[in-house]
Amino acid sequence: MAKFSDQSSSILDRAKSLFGKQVEAIARQEQKVVELLHGVKEKLAKLGDNPKVRKLIEPISILVRMVKAHFKGEHRVAFSTLGLIILALVYFLSPIDLIPDFLGFFGFADDLSVVMAVFAKIKDEVDSFLDWERTQL
Repeated sequence: MAKFSDQSSSILDRAKSLFGKQVEAIARQEQKVVELLHGVKEKLAKLGDNPKVRKLIEPISILVRMVKAHFKGEHRVAFSTLGLIILALVYFLSPIDLIPDFLGFFGFADDLSVVMAVFAKIKDEVDSFLDWERTQL
């Protein structure tokens, strides 16, 4: 378990070094967040046709819903959590990362590794959000 945690921290540190300043700027401007979410939605639409990929991108959909609920004032998350979610979404969307997206599945796997590292780090808040979300139906 410690090895996974160390790997997750390493992945997040690399992503933060690439996009940390950009994430801080985006997190403070709702319009920038809206633009980010729109870009993620478009990329998910392109990837979502593949049933195997659809299952893998579910965590991204959850993170998007968390951000939307936060900015609507329906379900607040800590600013540090918001920053990590935005980091994951920026990394997912950006063609400039450790393994470029044009390399197909390997580029997607790189993006997904950052998403999953963030997802694991904020698991308690994700669980809380999903519990809240179930009460909204």
